[in-house]
Amino acid sequence: MKKTEDKEYAHIIKMESILDEATQLMNELEDKLSELEVLEPEIKELQAYYESSQWKEDFEKDERGELPEDLKRGVLSEDGIYNVLERYKELRGEAK
Repeated sequence: MKKTEDKEYAHIIKMESILDEATQLMNELEDKLSELEVLEPEIKELQAYYESSQWKEDFEKDERGELPEDLKRGVLSEDGIYNVLERYKELRGEAK
């Protein structure tokens, strides 16, 4: 068998590198999507909270300044939860 000569087979070497990189990235993405599936019950819980009267009450308390200043409350951002729920749907292939 012939020995590999870089110039003559450079295109094969380059394509092999692209194939390896794409395969690795797709494997990593599949793993992450599997992790996302595990999060589904919590996502449903977050959506239920967002659609609940409790969220509205919490949001109004925040608007009136009744929550502690040091309380992390990104969950009370209307766009924050909505965007995460939509991104989740998109990543799961459920977006309209």
